[in-house]
Amino acid sequence: MSKFEIGVYTLADIGPNPLTGTTISAEERVKEIIEMAKLADEAGLDIFGVGEHHRLDYAVSSPAVILAAIAMVTKNIRLTSTTSVLSTLDPVRLFEDFAQLDLISGGRAEVLAGRGAFIESFPLFGYDLNDYNELFEEHLELFQLLNENEFVTWEGKFRSALNNAQIAPRPVQKEIPLWIGVGGTYESALRAGRLGVGMALAILGGDPIRFKYLVDGYFEAAHEAGHPNDKLKIGVTGHTYIADTIDQAREEFFPYYANYWTYVNKQRGMGFRITEEGFKGMTAPNSALFVGGPNEIVEKILHQYELFGHTRFMAQVDIGGVPFRDIERSIELLATKVAPVVKKAINK
Repeated sequence: MSKFEIGVYTLADIGPNPLTGTTISAEERVKEIIEMAKLADEAGLDIFGVGEHHRLDYAVSSPAVILAAIAMVTKNIRLTSTTSVLSTLDPVRLFEDFAQLDLISGGRAEVLAGRGAFIESFPLFGYDLNDYNELFEEHLELFQLLNENEFVTWEGKFRSALNNAQIAPRPVQKEIPLWIGVGGTYESALRAGRLGVGMALAILGGDPIRFKYLVDGYFEAAHEAGHPNDKLKIGVTGHTYIADTIDQAREEFFPYYANYWTYVNKQRGMGFRITEEGFKGMTAPNSALFVGGPNEIVEKILHQYELFGHTRFMAQVDIGGVPFRDIERSIELLATKVAPVVKKAINK
């Protein structure tokens, strides 16, 4: 059985602090992210992830560039995208960027591919949104070929053909580990299973049992395709805030979490707002939101492990304009109070 891994990730949103009204610059945000990764590495966490967006209210459009900077100030922590928007990325460029990262980091690079929560990359890179699914399928197929072969001959619909093309550089690892991000679409879970790659579930709220059918579908599709169990991996990602007690965590995090959903929903043209009473329900024991003291976080991770049998948990600890001191504390508590207990319970 794979050892259970715990880490943190960021989507690099630049949100105003709801208590002070100030908004940090993209430069400051990037520096914070590099410092977050350094702290996570020093604290002994297993993985750090950076997401991709192409909007002025996010600080990172190229995870590979930021992860390369992080590689130079860390020693052991694995480095992944969370996510790479594969529908609108050229698979050759994506593979070569992460192969380069693998060389810089001494074999620590991974790719988590997804279709993204926003659609701004389609017009930006000259793609038609109507080709959303076809693009993802084709780019995924090509990325896997590039991962497996030094020379590639390939022809598809959306990019120029490759004729015995040299794919360089090659990574330190035999292949760059590939995961597919799944937000709740059954077809995406089946695709990840069919391809025999990792599936990363984005579980942002509600009762986690509602994601069980995705896990079941993933394993069924993988077994039908003939993939062995030891090749299959499930990760869980989620919004997280850790304080000494659940009451303290709720009180401190509510303004930032409400702020986060206010501006994210505004970006999507929605007007939904979170109330304090609603937030209490969202952080209840049977909910997926990882807000609480270390004990509550441990219990939620272990409960989800019973449901999914996953091998990785990644916490998004820096949303809604949360001050860096609170991000630091969440990382420290995750590493010192949560991870040892979870790993002891699972890695028996």
